[in-house]
Amino acid sequence: MTREVLTVELRPVESADLDRFFEHQQDPEANLMAAFTAKNPADRGVFDHHWGLILRDPDITVRTIEHEGKVVGSVLVYPNEGFPEISFWTDKAYWGQGITTSAVDAFLREITQRPIRARVVTDNIGSQKVLERRGFNVVGEAEGFANARAAVVKEYIMELA
Repeated sequence: MTREVLTVELRPVESADLDRFFEHQQDPEANLMAAFTAKNPADRGVFDHHWGLILRDPDITVRTIEHEGKVVGSVLVYPNEGFPEISFWTDKAYWGQGITTSAVDAFLREITQRPIRARVVTDNIGSQKVLERRGFNVVGEAEGFANARAAVVKEYIMELA
């Protein structure tokens, strides 16, 4: 069985996209899967400050993910511990449809620096599968306090060589 490749568009973030990103961040299950989120995801001031820092940082490349004309998420790369690190967030309504996979594929064609890393909480199987299918392998583990879970969690450090 072959899976249909979905068409997504990656484009620079526009200010109106932030409203959609903020809405996506309100889903409790999505926050649990991401784990490392704001202490209070409903605090728009903290959200706007965080995104302002991202959008002004010349070392961060960030794109809006669009599917069928709708803003469905974001993908970005930022420097972390000497490596570029990819991170993504997709609206829960679009999970399991191949949209994140298509977006990551498109982003990895744009961002060609290797190795590139990603971090994913060990129980976030969906994101692990997206990364593994792109060729990422686990190269380490880390622990950190996750606001969304109010606990220390383990995460895999994954790398695409």
